[in-house]
Amino acid sequence: MGKEPVKPGEFTTREKMKKEFGGGLYQGIEPCDDSKTVLIYTDHKSGKKRGYYDGWLPEIDDNGPIFEYTGTGKGNQTFDGNPGYRNGKIRDHSKTGYTLHVFKADGTEPGTNTKRQRYIGMFEIDEEEPYVDRLARNEDKEVRQVIVFRLRPVSQVEPLSEDTIPHLPKPEVIPVPASITKSSLAKPEKIKNKTTSKSGTPSTTITWHESSLSAKFEEFLLSHQREVLRFQIRTAGLSSSLWTDLYDANAHVLYEAKSTSSRESIRMAIGQLMDYRRNVEPKNPTLAVLLPSKPHPDLQDLLDSVGINIVYQYNGEFEGWPVNP
Repeated sequence: MGKEPVKPGEFTTREKMKKEFGGGLYQGIEPCDDSKTVLIYTDHKSGKKRGYYDGWLPEIDDNGPIFEYTGTGKGNQTFDGNPGYRNGKIRDHSKTGYTLHVFKADGTEPGTNTKRQRYIGMFEIDEEEPYVDRLARNEDKEVRQVIVFRLRPVSQVEPLSEDTIPHLPKPEVIPVPASITKSSLAKPEKIKNKTTSKSGTPSTTITWHESSLSAKFEEFLLSHQREVLRFQIRTAGLSSSLWTDLYDANAHVLYEAKSTSSRESIRMAIGQLMDYRRNVEPKNPTLAVLLPSKPHPDLQDLLDSVGINIVYQYNGEFEGWPVNP
C-alpha cells in the first residue's frame, strides 16, 4: 500500500504533490507512473459547469461509504485514447498496483492565488460495481455519457457534509436515442463480454436475453420508422439513476423487456413501469411489457387489470404490436 501525502483533511497543493509523486499539474486525473500513484482532483465549480458533482453518496451501503468521481473527457467518456487512458488508470489501478489519492479544491494558499487542495484520503475502486454510466449535460447543454467511478476509502476517513452530493431538488429526466446504449460502456441490461467468468450465472444470462430481445424489438421499431428512445431518470432525494427500456416516441408507448414470461418477471415489469411512468415526459405514456413468448392466461388477465399491454415474440414476429396504432 502506498504512502499518504498528508493526513485526510489537511491541505496541500498540486505543485507539492507533483514534487512528491510526479505526474502533471492541470488534469483532474494525474497518473504518476514512477511512484505508481494516481492523483485525483475534484473541483465543484468546474464540475458544475460540466454537468456533474463529485462527492460522497448520501446513502451508505453495507460496505460503507462511496465517493463518486466523474471521469475525464469533454464528449462521451471512454477508456481509450487521450484522455480516456486516464480513466483506465483508475479502473485498472488494483491490477496494476497503483494507489488512488483524492483531493478537493478548497480555497487558496494564504497571500497567493494558488488553489489549495484538501486531501480526502486514499481510495480503491469498488469491487462489485467499479463505475456506472450516466448521462450529463455539458457546458453547452448537450447530453453526453460520463463514467462515474465508485471509490471506497482505504484510510480512516470521516465523510464531511460539505463533501456529500446534494439531493436533487426535483426529478431529472433525460431522453436519448435507444442506440446510445450500444456503446462499449452501456448500462443497464447490456453485457460487455459474454465470455466473462460470470457469463454462466443466472443473472448475467437473464441480462443477455433481455438485451437481445430489446435489441431485436428496437430494430423492428426502427424498420417501421419509429423514433426509439430511452430515459435516464434521477429522482429527487436520491443520487442513483434509473434507466427505462424502449420508448416508442411516435405512439407514446413505454416498454419494459423481460427475459421470461414468468409470473415473477411480469410482476417485476409492472412495478418498474409504474415507477417509470411518474417521471416520463410527455406524461402518462401507454405501458407495455415485451416478452419472449405469450404469457399464461392468468398473467394476461393480471396485465389487463392494470392497463398494461403485451407484446411477445411468435414465429419471428411481434404479436400485440402495434400498441396505440
